[in-house]
Amino acid sequence: MIPRYSRPEMVAIWSPETRFRIWFEIEAYACDALAELGVIPRQAAKTIWEKGSAAKFDVEAIDEIERVTKHDVIAFLTHLAEFVGPDARFIHQGMTSSDVLDTCFAVQLTRASDILLADIDGLLAALKRRAFEHKDTVTIGRSHGIHAEPTTFGVKLAQAYAEFSRCRERLVHAREDIATCAISGAVGTFANIDPYVEEHVAAKLGLKPEPVSTQVIPRDRHAMFFATLGVIASSVERLSIEIRHLQRTEVLEAEEYFSPGQKGSSAMPHKRNPVLTENLTGLARMVRSMALPAMENVALWHERDISHSSVERMIGPDATVTLDFALSRLTGVIDKLLIYPDNMLKNMNKFRGLVHSQRVMLALTQAGLSREDSYRLVQRNAMRVWEQGADFLEELLADKEVTAALPEVDIREKFDLGYHTKHVDTIFKRVFG
Repeated sequence: MIPRYSRPEMVAIWSPETRFRIWFEIEAYACDALAELGVIPRQAAKTIWEKGSAAKFDVEAIDEIERVTKHDVIAFLTHLAEFVGPDARFIHQGMTSSDVLDTCFAVQLTRASDILLADIDGLLAALKRRAFEHKDTVTIGRSHGIHAEPTTFGVKLAQAYAEFSRCRERLVHAREDIATCAISGAVGTFANIDPYVEEHVAAKLGLKPEPVSTQVIPRDRHAMFFATLGVIASSVERLSIEIRHLQRTEVLEAEEYFSPGQKGSSAMPHKRNPVLTENLTGLARMVRSMALPAMENVALWHERDISHSSVERMIGPDATVTLDFALSRLTGVIDKLLIYPDNMLKNMNKFRGLVHSQRVMLALTQAGLSREDSYRLVQRNAMRVWEQGADFLEELLADKEVTAALPEVDIREKFDLGYHTKHVDTIFKRVFG
């Protein structure tokens, strides 16, 4: 985690203090269940809760113990015993380290998911507000980066809203998939611990029992989770790149907010660069890169190995913290995005009516010409606009083959800009309901 790209609430989930507190809760809830089953004394379970809850776990002390034991869970249990006293012998009865580690990881990922879902909700709200603000702001649509046909800037933002709505749905499912608990003991057979313990701990932590944990929770769940984060990051990048393109000097249809006192370049005082969306493009690459090692973690040896452990100690915090920051930053970009409708119209009219070529071609086919002939006539005139800067309407009106098929009034009618935006309301109803 890099502080520059981190927000406190998400960072706190991955702090050692939070991790040890969750470990304690897992152990304490397990003791409650064991006490109910008569495996350990009820008073011991009560003592463990009372003394463990009041304990202030010393991260440095635990690390010092681990330097000797070479085992993080044993180091924690040794430290916990210092607070609990003799009843500490009842902690971790029938459990294995993965029961603690995997269940804790599930708790952390579900908490991280809740923050990310709130982030997406904030982004969706900003996108919806700006989409309706510019529902009828006409702009040129581009394919291959080249002028295609008119659309509206609101439709562009509505598309992003629909995309992030899908991202939200995927994350909801990923959260549900990852929210599993494993308290099944060595190789996952429950030989030394009753399945009731797992059910009890899962219920207390808002998780569900893993059907077959094989000592570890199967990593296909985690692979899907981090793949989902990668997809969300890709959507962040898609919208960021759109803004970056629209901010180019030759385009300048939209622009990141440039605050008073902000500097764009150390060398060129005139610069206003799309630094936020460039940053988001880079952050998206990092989040996406963490999906692959999560997928490689699926293939563990037999009932378990720990080749996944070092990976998850990195990608768990890094992917969630980075995506949290990215979603928050993108929300701010959309919320303050500067939009220039006049430049949109100026750019659209740069090629003097060329964006209406399809309408003319279709009209010629409806007038009786073959599609091949219609395409040939329209393209012939369109190329003069591209190459000579001619006016498309004037070229068509001067083309005797075109006017032989279409009267002037029909040709002029095909240059109505409103024709291209007549179904915007339908699109908005589909997206926003």
